[in-house]
Amino acid sequence: MTDWVEVDAFLSERLVEPLPDFDAGGLPPHEVTGLQGKLLCLLARMVGARSILELGTLGGYSTIWLARSGARVVTLESDPSYAAVARSNIARAGLASAVDLRVGPALDTLPLLEGPFDLIFIDADKRSNPEYLDWALRLSREGTAIVADNVVRGGAVLDAAGADPSAQGVRRFLDMVAADPRLDATALQTVGAKGWDGFVLALVSAGEP
Repeated sequence: MTDWVEVDAFLSERLVEPLPDFDAGGLPPHEVTGLQGKLLCLLARMVGARSILELGTLGGYSTIWLARSGARVVTLESDPSYAAVARSNIARAGLASAVDLRVGPALDTLPLLEGPFDLIFIDADKRSNPEYLDWALRLSREGTAIVADNVVRGGAVLDAAGADPSAQGVRRFLDMVAADPRLDATALQTVGAKGWDGFVLALVSAGEP
């Protein structure tokens, strides 16, 4: 059987513009893939986003794709060393003026932001996803798109009694999404260079909380 990684490479070669100067800087391999980054860019363009909030910058790969949509991006990163790598990558991509990178734990920096944002991408520590969803809703408007990454976790999301705090955070996040009348959502499982995982895509409506 053809390997998922090979298929990702095949598709990326044809559909994704490379970021030739991107430097992972020895960071953990948590960045989205090129295909996923391009998806984020297209989603931002589809909703006409002019302001985007990203939770979890890492090396700035997804940040660059979001900024390539033409929107202004506020991105939050808790680790100063990761943020330094991201600043360099964003500058080399020519997008420094489009990105406001804020350093510190997201739950400390989120209260300092002013919304609403047109698109919110949640890709930070998964155990805190329920709190991130609360803040995403506070900083959204009717029509805001909320995207959350890594919601399948190789199937670990099925284990209600599991000890993985990240998987349990995703489960609570999904329960909150399903129960909130303001959110109309779906999920997509993904396979590829990063294995088996998935996204949640949600649209904010004017329903009462």
